[in-house]
Amino acid sequence: MDVKIEKLIYGGDGLAHHDSATVFVPFVLPGETVSIAPLEKKKKFVRGRLQGVLTPSPDRIVADCPHFVTCGGCHYQQIAYAKQLQYKEQILRETLRRIGKIEWTEPIITRASPPWGYRNRAQWKVRDTGANGTSQVGYFQASSTTIVPVEACPILSRRLFATFEAIRKLLATGDLGSSLREVEAFADDHDESLVVTLTFVKFPKNIEEIEPRLRESIPTLTSVLFQDVAQSRMALKGSGFLAYTVGDFRYRVSHLSFFQVNRFLVSEMAKDVAQAAGSGDVAFDLFAGVGLFSLPLARQYGRVIAAESNPVATHDLRYNATVQDNGPPGKIEARECDAVEFLQRVRQKPDCVVVDPPRAGLGAVGASALAKLGPATIVYVSCDPSTLARDLAVLAAAGYAISVVHLFDLFPQTFHIETMVRLARR
Repeated sequence: MDVKIEKLIYGGDGLAHHDSATVFVPFVLPGETVSIAPLEKKKKFVRGRLQGVLTPSPDRIVADCPHFVTCGGCHYQQIAYAKQLQYKEQILRETLRRIGKIEWTEPIITRASPPWGYRNRAQWKVRDTGANGTSQVGYFQASSTTIVPVEACPILSRRLFATFEAIRKLLATGDLGSSLREVEAFADDHDESLVVTLTFVKFPKNIEEIEPRLRESIPTLTSVLFQDVAQSRMALKGSGFLAYTVGDFRYRVSHLSFFQVNRFLVSEMAKDVAQAAGSGDVAFDLFAGVGLFSLPLARQYGRVIAAESNPVATHDLRYNATVQDNGPPGKIEARECDAVEFLQRVRQKPDCVVVDPPRAGLGAVGASALAKLGPATIVYVSCDPSTLARDLAVLAAAGYAISVVHLFDLFPQTFHIETMVRLARR
């Protein structure tokens, strides 16, 4: 069928209508007439695959990556970067309005990133080829578990792509065995040192042979973690962490800790969150990770209570809080606990709460508990505008008003949107 694209929606698709059915198709631009093949068809819903662009948008460009469309990692390489930012701002406003009933007509402060080479962390899938016992490494196709054995990935930093090439060569020679299923690599702020995590379906018996081959192929490797998740078995070779500098702060980030993946915007993001949080006596940092926001908050607040459920990240957070110039020891109190449960049981009222939840957001229980706690200021950092809008509706109904909205483009070439919203209690 031929359809005319009306707009882009969150998730990477363009939206159109055909015979009273709503049509969703990826890799398009508003205003284009395109030909699609229906992949999923219901009475009022069609999901299609792009077959051809009949009337291209003047904003359409040629993708830089030869694997675009086949690889499931990127969604917007057909759009010039400045236009990507405009579409993301429109999607954010519409999502806040449609889901949260929030009409934000004030400016959205957009923090752009260099559009290429921005990722400091990547995960690559590994599958058997069936030929000579070797395996191939790459990314999954969109909505599939089929491997795309890529030969280029322009969104990776130079160090990460060099690491990817080294892994590919080691797999081709069989040096990493046949049971490897995933590789994760994380590079430091200088794009020099890195840590690698190897996940196997069957723990290898020859890690003493694999490690030196890895270090020979990846000279700046500081640590490698071997793990078999099904058997809860691990072996660590090296320091176990990476040192990452953000502004004036130094962070230890271990293999299984979370850290922001855009190496160009992480400093600006931490600075903007701290500025939005203001100053006072007590601040809470929820879903705190290794303390990206906790450390700058401690310069502005008399006391910071940081809640994080990941035990590895909490361990890093406690270490990071002791080696910074943040005042006397104990100014940052790290608690290993679920952030929503913490909100439900805490009795102390803070001046400010910073929340940075996963894609699921706070949820009705968490948002209601936060509203009931009643801090003067809330800084909500979100990686999903849909759950953000849902949670903001709860906070708005409880008497909070939005004063600032930032859009951090942590993931150029993709549909993902990172948002920071500052709310003040009326």
